[in-house]
Amino acid sequence: MKDWWQATFPKGRQSLTISDVKGYPVQIAYGEKGTGKPLILLHGVGSWSYNWRYSIAPLSKHFRVICFDAKGYGFSEKALYRREDKGHQVIEFQRIIQALCDEPAVVVAESMGALVALAIAQESPHLIGRLVVVNAPIFAERLPHWAMWLLAQMPLEIMQTIDSLRLAYLFAPVFREIMATERRKVLFDPSILTQEDVYWITYPFIELPGAIAKVAEELQIAAREIENLQANKPNMLTKIQNNLSAIKCPTLILWGKQDSWFPPSHGEKLHQHIPNSKLQILSNCCHDASTGAFEVLNAAILEFLRDTDFG
Repeated sequence: MKDWWQATFPKGRQSLTISDVKGYPVQIAYGEKGTGKPLILLHGVGSWSYNWRYSIAPLSKHFRVICFDAKGYGFSEKALYRREDKGHQVIEFQRIIQALCDEPAVVVAESMGALVALAIAQESPHLIGRLVVVNAPIFAERLPHWAMWLLAQMPLEIMQTIDSLRLAYLFAPVFREIMATERRKVLFDPSILTQEDVYWITYPFIELPGAIAKVAEELQIAAREIENLQANKPNMLTKIQNNLSAIKCPTLILWGKQDSWFPPSHGEKLHQHIPNSKLQILSNCCHDASTGAFEVLNAAILEFLRDTDFG
């Protein structure tokens, strides 16, 4: 099967070195296509750049589209033997924007990536010219899926052992089928997920050591944050929630009408807290909007950027 990066981006997969939150150099995988003002696509937890496969070409007709895998995800470095600090994604994403863009960017971010983008819009407003957030877990009260909860409960050493023994590789057909079944549950039309999609969605977990353990670690951090939120202890979710009014850039909030993970009412609440925001509910759309509702999602992004004179 042809390499997805080579097939998607003129220069294929490129590599960027940034310092992570602990000061270590890490390799970030990214691709870019098109010219003009920068538009960055940021995936959610357990995903990688492939999730934006239906947006890259249409948006690149108008913008310089940059797609990257966050540290620990996809083809980016896994930093296997270093534990992560909460909020590390925010600092690392800031450094990626600074390295790749010499002007404020459009940031389009989905799910957990959207939460990271909201934090950056608060802390480093000079980096973001326009913001689009899709199905953001900003008011999450629990991990939305049983498998996430399970991974969050597992001792990290066990997950690292599963990775080191390459168990996902040894049981690849079963692993792919399980992930395909679960991914179809967040699509309004499950039949659109092809075998090629399943191959690439699962590729990092099967072929790249450390991917499973790193997702488990991120989910453990998320679970602790939610527990702290409910116990009224210091946490990032509350910090971001309390500072939403500080987001000044024009913001588009997109939400799947049938999102069973985070309901549209969360989108309405987010819209009320961000002064310069617009809310659009996507019909026939569950949580995975970038795959399940890409046509209306791309159209909404381009219309928003035209209406706010960006481009």
